[in-house]
Amino acid sequence: MRVDQLSIFLENRAGRLAEVTRILSENKINIRALSLADTSDFGILRLIVSDFEAAQKVLKENGMTVGRTSVVAVAVDDTPGGLHRILGILGEKKINVEYMYAFVHPHESKAIIIFRFDRTDMAIEVLKENSIAMIPGDQLYMM
Repeated sequence: MRVDQLSIFLENRAGRLAEVTRILSENKINIRALSLADTSDFGILRLIVSDFEAAQKVLKENGMTVGRTSVVAVAVDDTPGGLHRILGILGEKKINVEYMYAFVHPHESKAIIIFRFDRTDMAIEVLKENSIAMIPGDQLYMM
């Protein structure tokens, strides 16, 4: 249940983020989820988009440094303790969360958490064993 995520390295300067969104907009590529982390010199923009291959192609054509990262999208009960339950299960198996970001599903009482794990295959197995719903990429891209 891996999901393709774009990781874009950006100079930390005014207008650079707008350049990414302009390119995606002009190519009719929708952003489904995003996270931006920065340092004083550069940022890493992480995106889940409606068309990964097209986004990767047009961003590279426009001189951007773009990578592919495998992440896992998990449906979490949007209630107090929903995330804690999942983190507890993963922690028991010594699976580290390298980073995560979230958005709320617009039609259900679920939050969608995008996880990057240190041991992705093991994390997927643990999530399956515990009947924790993962969202396949083709569904996530269309949410």
